[in-house]
Amino acid sequence: MDAKRKDIHNSDIPVLCRACEARHKGVCGALSTDQLINLNKQSTLKRVDSGVELIGETQQAENYANIISGVVKLTKMMADGRQQIVGLQFAPDFLGRPFRSNSGITADAATEVNICSFPKTMIDRMIRETPELEHKLLEQTLKELDEARDWMLTLGRKTASEKVASFLYLIATHINPELETGSVSFDLPLTRSDIADFLGLTIETVSRQMTKLRKDEIILIQNNRQVEVPDLAKLAERASQ
Repeated sequence: MDAKRKDIHNSDIPVLCRACEARHKGVCGALSTDQLINLNKQSTLKRVDSGVELIGETQQAENYANIISGVVKLTKMMADGRQQIVGLQFAPDFLGRPFRSNSGITADAATEVNICSFPKTMIDRMIRETPELEHKLLEQTLKELDEARDWMLTLGRKTASEKVASFLYLIATHINPELETGSVSFDLPLTRSDIADFLGLTIETVSRQMTKLRKDEIILIQNNRQVEVPDLAKLAERASQ
């Protein structure tokens, strides 16, 4: 990798890219200054309201995107119309499925989401030309695979209390990835119904377990959606992390 690619403060880098988390921690960190400039010319920043579909399960993809802020909900649909939440994505995750024409999942904005969208054909070409970009995408894919395996353990072996604590720990650590201990607060990106769907529980069970965590002072609930965790290590212990 040459010095021009390494220097993230290079003055030639587009202004919007310099402050973007995807530039420093996401897939765009693998691109050269010239590639960033070319990509920036064809990219579009979009603000998407909660509940809006970003990618359809069978939709032919024309664009990829970096998640700049917010949470994206990934779902799979059965033939009879039933849906299952199969994952969540956070900034600076890459949204899209390279090497195939459609994503195979539906991606919806779970919260208000800001994304940087760019043409699929351009990224596909850059993947062929830039081994570092292909490596970055592989890293994200393997990270998501590891998280999916961890979540299989959560769903298959953990108690209802551990499942709810694991969900809260997942949100807390993805919204604040550098934090391992101490306090953290966040808004729940999913409704109680969606949390129940994600965890394979009933809404009533989710509510009971949230109340128990609150009574045990593991969490504080400021309103229906805002949660404060006074000590992240205690939440991790309750989640059996």
